[in-house]
Amino acid sequence: MDMQEIMKQKTFAVLGDTLNEEKYAYKIKNELIENGYTVYSVGKELSSVNDIEDDIDIIDLCIHPVKGLKLLQECKKDFKCIVIQPGASDENLLKYLNENNIPYIDGCLLVGIKSYPNK
Repeated sequence: MDMQEIMKQKTFAVLGDTLNEEKYAYKIKNELIENGYTVYSVGKELSSVNDIEDDIDIIDLCIHPVKGLKLLQECKKDFKCIVIQPGASDENLLKYLNENNIPYIDGCLLVGIKSYPNK
């Protein structure tokens, strides 16, 4: 998946501190909502991706790589792709994704929203 295809999806799980206005997870969550996407917040609002009742299209990692890896390892839900925000990856996270054939891209959803507006 590329960013254009990701922005055509409907339901996003943002992993990170979505309650702190200073954090990118907060900004991403609110931009997605303002642009008509369904968004679930994991980290501060929900404790696990598994707590989301709906189907998920995209998981956005906007969280420390160690915490993100732990949440992904616990995840039992299906999804289409992961977006790894700048600063949210490390060697262990990438190794886990590659070994488990989990699709991901490095990118920024704020750029994706501006580049490929939801119509």
